Amino acid sequence: MGKMEYIDDIVKWEQEFHFFYPVTVRFSETDLFGHLNNTVPFVYFEQARVEFLKSKGLMQKWLQPESKTIPVAADLQCDFVKQIYFDEEIKIYVKANSVGTSSADIHYMGKKTDGTICLTGRGTIVQIAKQTGRGFLGVGKRRLYY
Repeated sequence: MGKMEYIDDIVKWEQEFHFFYPVTVRFSETDLFGHLNNTVPFVYFEQARVEFLKSKGLMQKWLQPESKTIPVAADLQCDFVKQIYFDEEIKIYVKANSVGTSSADIHYMGKKTDGTICLTGRGTIVQIAKQTGRGFLGVGKRRLYY
C-alpha cells in the first residue's frame, strides 16, 4: 500500500475506527471490466458519513425545520488500494480525525470481508448557516469522537 499523506501510521490509524456501514457492490456500480467505477466510493463515503452523523445525533438535529445550520462536504479524497468487483461486500468505516469550531476532518476506510483494506479516504465537512452560507461555530467535538 502506498503512503497516503493523511495517514502517518496505518496500523494505528486502522485501529482508531469503530463505526462502519456495510455495502454490497451493485452491478450498476461497475465498469465494463467488472471493477467498481471510480466515482462510486464517494457515494459509499456519503452513505457511511450520514449514518455516522446520525449515530452521533447530528443529522437529526440538522434535519429539523428550525435548524439554522446544515453540513456540507468541502472536499473529498479517495485512494484505491485494491481492486473491488461486483457483488463484493465492503465495510466502509468512518471516524472523525479532527474537529474544529465549524468543520471536521472525516476519514474513511473500506475493508473487504477478508479484512484487507481496499479504499482509504478523507474529507472535510463544514457546518454552515442556512441563511448566510458561512461557517457556523459549534460542530460539537464531544459528539463526533468516541
